[in-house]
Formats: sequence, structure tokens, C-alpha cells
Amino acid sequence: MFAATTTALHLTQPPHLPFNLTRPKSLKVHASTASTAAAGDGKQVVELPAGLRRERMPRHVAVIMDGNVRWARKRGQVAAAGHEAGARALREMVESCARFGIRVLSVFAFSYDNWIRPKVEVDFLMRLFEKEIQAQMETFMREGIRILVIGDFSKLSPSLRGFIAQAEETTKDNNRLQLIIALSYSGKYDIIQACKSIAQKAKAEIIEPEDIDETLIEQELETKCSEFPYPDLLIRTSGELRVSNFLLWQLAYTEMFFVSGLWPDFREEDFIEALRSYQLRDRRFGGRDDN
Repeated sequence: MFAATTTALHLTQPPHLPFNLTRPKSLKVHASTASTAAAGDGKQVVELPAGLRRERMPRHVAVIMDGNVRWARKRGQVAAAGHEAGARALREMVESCARFGIRVLSVFAFSYDNWIRPKVEVDFLMRLFEKEIQAQMETFMREGIRILVIGDFSKLSPSLRGFIAQAEETTKDNNRLQLIIALSYSGKYDIIQACKSIAQKAKAEIIEPEDIDETLIEQELETKCSEFPYPDLLIRTSGELRVSNFLLWQLAYTEMFFVSGLWPDFREEDFIEALRSYQLRDRRFGGRDDN
């Protein structure tokens, strides 16, 4: 969607598909396929690609979309072209998640750390974010996609904050796929704001110190907006092997998949490869398989 960590991205897309207002071809329902299943809103999801098992599909996928600017520079293009290509990649990712029955897709659109970038780039990305969300609103409504935006809004313009509130309100009843957009987000900030909220409640004697546990902290994190706040699978592109201050608490037991290619080149076949890798893993959450 927009800029994540080292690259700026804008909010809609995957690599080869723009989020237009026509129904994406690949979102069509094939009711006759053998492995169709109902999504959260009652719509059907199509047969999964070969090698994927529906019972082992992740409910929540998170993505650090990295490499837009490098993609543009390799082609002798301006950074904006890389962001546009990254947006197309995100659209395809959203489309794939909806078709495969994944319930939550979280994307690192713009890190709080990205505010140190040149003002002209940041302003462009914020305008692009608003433009893309607005352009895709009809599609979101038709396909049952709910928009949720998390992050520190203190540096966002009042008009952008108002736009975000309106987009969330408009899509609040959609339940096929939750699209969580991390904008001006920091995992450290998320934990700090949760601690401050808990401290205020303790000061007001709403809770006792003994009440503070993992569950209480989780209820104060920004991802409390989702029924499935913890990503099962994190995908990062561009060959970087780090989480870059994204969902630090929530990623405690997340399976990770790193891709050497740049985000604008990320295709559905790459997503399927990540899903296949995920399904082969044994998730023990600290336990042990003695068999």
C-alpha cells in the first residue's frame, strides 16, 4: 500500500493489477469447484491452488512491503513509479487473500520512522494513500472488505484523520476480509501507548497492578480491532531479514517467510509459495511434539 520501512508504498495493490472499480476477474466465484468454502460473509472462496490445504490456511497474514524505490531505480524510473507498481502488487494480494478465505491481511504501509524522509515524498505518499482508498471504496464494499487503519495519527493532517474515520465507518459491516493498514505505525509506539493506557486505568483505580497480564496488554494494543490480532504468517520482500519495528508484540509466534525479490514484483505464485512453506511448519507455541 505505501511505504514500509525502507520503501514507500501506497495503499492498494499487488503487482499486476490495479485496484479498479470493476470486479477483479480473479475474484469471481466458481461454485462448481471441489474445494469451495464459505468466507466470513457467506460468500464462497474458490478452490485453493494445488498443494494448499484449507484447514491449514493462516487466518491472519502480515506483509512488510519493501523495495518500491529500488525497483524504480533499477528501471531508471522515478520513485513514484515504484510506489505505483507496489500499489498494484498490494491490490493483487488483497484479491488473493479474499479468494483464499484468509480473514485478515495487515500491511506495513508507512512506518513512523519514515517521517524523517523528505517532506515532498511524505506528502506524496499521504495523498496517494487517500486517493487509492477512495478509488477502491466501491470495490471494498462489493467484495466485503473492511478497512482498519492503525498507527500514531498525531502527525497526520486533520483532513486525513477524518478521511480514515469515514473509510472505517463506511466499511465497518464488511466481514469477508479485514485489511489492516499500518500507517505512521511503530511496534514500539504500540506497546508504549498500551502501557500508558493501562497506567492511567491503574491510577484511576479501575484496575489493580495484579490485574496486569498478557491479556490486558493485548486488549490495549492497536490490533484489538481484529478478531484475529496475531499474524500467523509474516512475509517480507526485498531480501531484508528483519521485522523493522512492525507488530513487535503480535509477532511473538508468527511464522516468517522472506523473499529476495522486491515488492512490486511479488506475484500470486510467490504468495502461494509462502503459504505452502507455512503449511509445512509445525507450530508448537512453546510446546514440544514428543511423537
